[in-house]
Amino acid sequence: METALKPSNDASAEASIRIQQALRECADVVVQSIHACGTISCTWIYISSIVDHQVLQSEIFALLKPRPEPVTSERLFSLLCEGSLLSSPVTITEDESAAVQALLHGSAVLLIHGRRELCLVPIKKYTSRAVTEPKNENVIVGPQEAFIENLDANLSLLRHIIKHPSLKIERHIVGEYTQTAVCIVYIEGLLKPGLLEHVREKLNGIKLDGILGINYLAEHLESAPYSPFPQIQFTERPDTLAAALLEGRIGVIADGTPLTLVAPVTFFSLMQSAEDYFQRYFAATWIRWIRYFFTVISFLLPSTYVAVTTFHPEMIPANLLTTIAASRENIPFPALVEALMMEIAFEGLREAGIRIPRPIGQTVSIIGAIVIGQAAVQAGIVSAPMVIVVSMTGIASFIIPHFELGLSFRLLRFPIMLLGGALGLFGVIIGVFLIYWHLVTLRSLGVPYMQPFAPLVFSQWKDAMVRAPWTRLKNSPAGYSKKQR
Repeated sequence: METALKPSNDASAEASIRIQQALRECADVVVQSIHACGTISCTWIYISSIVDHQVLQSEIFALLKPRPEPVTSERLFSLLCEGSLLSSPVTITEDESAAVQALLHGSAVLLIHGRRELCLVPIKKYTSRAVTEPKNENVIVGPQEAFIENLDANLSLLRHIIKHPSLKIERHIVGEYTQTAVCIVYIEGLLKPGLLEHVREKLNGIKLDGILGINYLAEHLESAPYSPFPQIQFTERPDTLAAALLEGRIGVIADGTPLTLVAPVTFFSLMQSAEDYFQRYFAATWIRWIRYFFTVISFLLPSTYVAVTTFHPEMIPANLLTTIAASRENIPFPALVEALMMEIAFEGLREAGIRIPRPIGQTVSIIGAIVIGQAAVQAGIVSAPMVIVVSMTGIASFIIPHFELGLSFRLLRFPIMLLGGALGLFGVIIGVFLIYWHLVTLRSLGVPYMQPFAPLVFSQWKDAMVRAPWTRLKNSPAGYSKKQR
């Protein structure tokens, strides 16, 4: 029977001291000396705030429990390597820096006095919320699960949908201080050739102190980071990510955020909603047409109104022109200034509704818009038609299914409005032409942003402006199916 060695004279004690020095001044670091099997001196090191204490106690109890036969340190080490003593898989290393990193990721380190090897036992347990319904991508018909901030839980949700060995998960660590786990997910055999290497290269090239949100990764993956249009899709829905993977796209899941990335994307894929695929195709097609129509309204209505009332009043029917002229008779500002004032006020109310505590946020924004608009009309600061135009524009902007794309149109609305106020409809046409020129030259990880219309890919029209029946969509809506490759 082996007697316990003095910790000051062996390599394990020195390693323990160096590990403790690396994690000095950390109040939640626990160093616990035990006698495994009743005779062998060992030391457990773990961070109490990120480990599962129930598992930890059961493992310690197993080590403390005396055995009928004498156990030496070599036998204990052999049992650990064979996995017959601990329920969690054990990793053996002599690298103390690797042990420190393992501690920071929720492992416990076991040092057997008299041995240089360090035993790493993963028993992490982070506090996380339960899986809930989506907050930003709600659907009436369809799954009601959303990703959370726990990476393992998110991978579990994805695995629950795609039960196939071709679903591949590649793990990376990004961020010097946060050491954030980032997973690339894709389906082997459906993924567009070259896409995995491109995303892997982009992730490996990220040099940041930390990753606190998914947008940190999105800005590094975008091909044109200074474009106002998003080239990466954010989603909180496991079914949306699974559908994208089945279309031959790639997903990026980061620990600590409930949003995942999908790439590549096109303008038309960003105009699609998850609910389009959970209802009858003719209803989904009609809703898509409504969506495109109101997208144009949200983008061009204020600038068109300013341009027509300022430079082209002859285009307005006489009765309507008389009504507009009467409402603007006592307004001290030109139509452009009037529109800018109202649009900025509406943007302020929109942001206020988001920042105000949830129970009163919507009430304040809605009542504020009604009261301010009515008071401004009665005070003669703005005209009633302008209030209607701005209100219709604001309502139309909420119809765009993806927030990032809607924000792009909200931002571009102002320069188009300035062009309309300076040059009339000619300025509006110039602005629209420049934006369209930018869109047709824009690419998302090598895929044209305006595909399937620029360039023309007729096989993908069945899921662009319309949503064809599922009998026609079975061969990869994104156009990356085996048949097309």
